Amino acid sequence: VQLQASGGGLVQAGGYLRLSCVASVPTSSTYTMGWFRRAPGKEREFVTSISWTGGTIDYAASVKGRFTISRDNSKNTMYLQMNSLEPEDTAVYYCVVDPATWRVGEQSPYWGQGTLVTVSS
Repeated sequence: VQLQASGGGLVQAGGYLRLSCVASVPTSSTYTMGWFRRAPGKEREFVTSISWTGGTIDYAASVKGRFTISRDNSKNTMYLQMNSLEPEDTAVYYCVVDPATWRVGEQSPYWGQGTLVTVSS
């Protein structure tokens, strides 16, 4: 499994960005996808997760109401729409895939290389 994340960049506070993650996976695979992030000087933290059907979605409290996760299984692609960005959202965002659970976590086996999001005040 290979994951390619994109869409990061520099944005002012209050602005928005859309991250994408394309997964190269075996045909007929079903898997949960999600995002983690690591801010400068902080531990890596869970951001959001979406199950294969999209029926189960979870958000960290810090992003709920501002971020929206979605996926297009025909394209093996996941999206993260990030609105009302705050300087505290500055981090490297990692795409994560897990074929064995409904919510990605630290134990999930597949991680992308990360894309940097910088929010200026």
